[in-house]
Amino acid sequence: MTTTKPLHTFHIPVMGLAYTIDSPIRVAKYGISSVISIMDDELIEKMNAFYSKKFDIPYHEITQKIHDYRAERITSYLNLVDKIVKEKFVNFKTELSESRLALENYIAMLPNKSEIKKGLESLMEDGIAFKDNIKNYLENNLSPGDIDVNIMTKLDKDNFLKDEQLPVEFNDAHAALRGFANSNLSSSVVLSAGMNPRLFSYFENFSSFFPDLNDTLKKKIILKVSDFRSAMIQGNFLAKKGLWVSEYRIESGLNCGGHAFATDGYLLGPILEEFKQKKDQLVQSAHDLMVKALGQKELHVPEKPLELKITVQGGVGTAEEHSFLLDHYHVDSVGWGTPFLLVPEATSVDKATRELLIKAKEEDLYLSHISPLGIPFNTLRGTTNEMFKQKRIDDNKAGSSCPKKFLALSKEFGAKGICTSSKQFQDVKLEELEAIKDTLSASTFEKMKFNITEKACLCVGLANASYLENDIKIKGQSQGVIICPGPNMAYFDKELSLVTMVQHIYGNASVMTNANRPNLFIKELKMYIDYLKNEINEITAELTAAQIKKWNLFKNNLIEGIGYYQTMFASSHFLEDNITDVQNQLQSYKAKIVEIKIPELAIA
Repeated sequence: MTTTKPLHTFHIPVMGLAYTIDSPIRVAKYGISSVISIMDDELIEKMNAFYSKKFDIPYHEITQKIHDYRAERITSYLNLVDKIVKEKFVNFKTELSESRLALENYIAMLPNKSEIKKGLESLMEDGIAFKDNIKNYLENNLSPGDIDVNIMTKLDKDNFLKDEQLPVEFNDAHAALRGFANSNLSSSVVLSAGMNPRLFSYFENFSSFFPDLNDTLKKKIILKVSDFRSAMIQGNFLAKKGLWVSEYRIESGLNCGGHAFATDGYLLGPILEEFKQKKDQLVQSAHDLMVKALGQKELHVPEKPLELKITVQGGVGTAEEHSFLLDHYHVDSVGWGTPFLLVPEATSVDKATRELLIKAKEEDLYLSHISPLGIPFNTLRGTTNEMFKQKRIDDNKAGSSCPKKFLALSKEFGAKGICTSSKQFQDVKLEELEAIKDTLSASTFEKMKFNITEKACLCVGLANASYLENDIKIKGQSQGVIICPGPNMAYFDKELSLVTMVQHIYGNASVMTNANRPNLFIKELKMYIDYLKNEINEITAELTAAQIKKWNLFKNNLIEGIGYYQTMFASSHFLEDNITDVQNQLQSYKAKIVEIKIPELAIA
């Protein structure tokens, strides 16, 4: 293939453990890139068996008796996905060259400004030697979407063989990275949830992450970041090891699905502006450090910086927002996650859960503390997991059996680690609480009990949808399904075809029926104001000077962010049809922030 330019200006980010586990098999042939979570090797092994059977490919089970089973399972599945995608892509090109209807439908999915779209439309009009011309054009210009993978850096639990701790390379995230590195894929690993120095250093063990003699990276690194400073620190850390970050994926802290990594009140617009203004600085800093490191390693040194992309995701819902992010901030791609949960052709969601998503209103989508990681988690009311969890609490059997232990990260009861959602952990904590019950008010006791039992088994709950959709038997304790859509889900209320969803992204169709949906920047601002208020109101520990300083910084950053939006909206054509309403909303929110009272330390 002679082109590496992506066909689309959007990508499908990782969602949960299961929701994008097979998305490349579903959408890569259309040139759509998506991301597979490679944290759950048990789910991956089950999907390997399922798709091997479906496509009549020999399957060799990898059991836990095999020494490096976790990495080998991941490698095997990724190789299978790669093989299936390549075969489907070849067949798809043949279909396009032989069927004008298939070609018309495909053209309808491409971005309006796409040169490839214009080229295909021109060939359709020519009509002379149509089949041969189309075939050659497709061969030279089309490429499948990327099969990227995600590793959540915090999920790097130590592992044991009986009572003996295994070397660090057998930690969960380390093994996942090895599984990807050993695969046939030529794609990217998306690292999310912050810096893990040991994991970042482990990349040096794999030659495919270093540039070859043609300055090409067989495997690339994408960092999911929340601000420019974080990007610079993490990118330079890797560059000092001779490793290049090919993409910084900026994610709206609260206006996105899954775990919500709130910033200190830094809003998405100002963050994107800083990346836009300082991209060259980011590139040159990393290049200089990488050149020095590669020289010391006696590896090939590129003469000029490698390609670096800036992308963004979180809360985007309209073609207008999509185009604005591309044009105003010069990002290379925009991530669309939550809406694709309503597209059966793109994501793995069981029918009952998809129906629940369709019916979800604003009040049904909220930030909870169900994650054992202790990080706010976007949650949907009414899931089957919620029902099973509450029944166990009512039966005085709170907690999960914890079969997978990916989140068994608390070392409170020993080196092996334990998950805060497990029955083992909650039994001890509830017993400790019962012992001090007489010293607490009834409301305080119930609040403390809720804080213990609220934690949910994400490892199982985030994987079950794929089992249910594909009719794969679920063993063990009933956990039901957990799903983590962003708040944007409230404005999408029907099952969608892939073509319709893509046309919506590019402004050639509209699938939203709620005219009152707030702009993505305004929605994020409101969420941050609510977040700050809740942080202040729910403080239970003794106030510290550091906490007060953080809240004041948070408040000031919000006010500065509003000032940025007021100027930016006034000088751009974005939202010009209702600019007065937007400016009034910004002024109203600014007044609400000013009114927020930050507590002061009591003077002794």
